[in-house]
This record gives sequence, structure tokens and C-alpha cells, in this order.
Amino acid sequence: MDKATYRIEVGAPAQACYDWWRPLTRLPEIFSDVESVEAVTGDETRTRWKVAGPAGTTVEWEARITEDSPPHRLAWTTEGQADSDVSNAGVVLFEDLGDGRTALEVSLEYALPGGKLGEAVANLLANPQHKVERACTEFKRIIETR
Repeated sequence: MDKATYRIEVGAPAQACYDWWRPLTRLPEIFSDVESVEAVTGDETRTRWKVAGPAGTTVEWEARITEDSPPHRLAWTTEGQADSDVSNAGVVLFEDLGDGRTALEVSLEYALPGGKLGEAVANLLANPQHKVERACTEFKRIIETR
């Protein structure tokens, strides 16, 4: 699996940061390729993801929250047969630095399928490190202006 990780300090308490991330449904606000993340009715640990792909395509999958330790850690991974056969997982760590500050660390891991689908998804996930850094910077802007 490939991995992208970024750590940033934000001017907000760990609980507020965790509360923003916990439903996962706000991720389209900070990840430009993510079109939607919707809660699955009847199961607060499952979400349905829709991500913009190349040439107007979309890639969809379901994910399950695998670790939920408020306000310190939140982790999720794809579940079952993802439409795209893309296996991915994410972990967000919230380290309370005191004085209303939090060190936020986001790590995303993914494995790509082969063939033409793999090529399309590789384009979608081009430069994941940059995308994670940009998402963290956007999160910092959002959480500090609340």
C-alpha cells in the first residue's frame, strides 16, 4: 500500500477538531476530489463515498470506522467489494497541545487495482501527499475561523 501523511498544528481544541472530522461527511469541504461522503442509515460506523475520477467518471465505495477514540483518534477503511476495487484507509490523530491548540496528523493509505481501472484511479490519486497537505491546510483555515 502507498501512504501519504501530514501533520499540522491548528488553533482549536482537540475535541472541536475531532467533532468536525467524526461524521466524515464534511471531508468534501477539504478534499476537492471527494464529491460526497454520506452516512449509511442505521449504522453510524459506515459511510458511502463518491469521488471524482478522470474524464467525468466517479469512483464509489463504502467505508467503516474501525477505531473511534474521542478526541484522540479516528480511523476508517474500505469495506467489502468497493466498486472500484480500491483499497484505502485513513487515520486522523488529534494531539492536545494545551492552550486550545491541537496537532493534527492525517495518514491515508491506498492500493490500486490493475488494468485500465487502475490507471484511471491512479490519475484520481495523483500526488496524494500534496492532496493530504492541501486538505490539512484547508481544515486549519475552516476550524480556526469557526
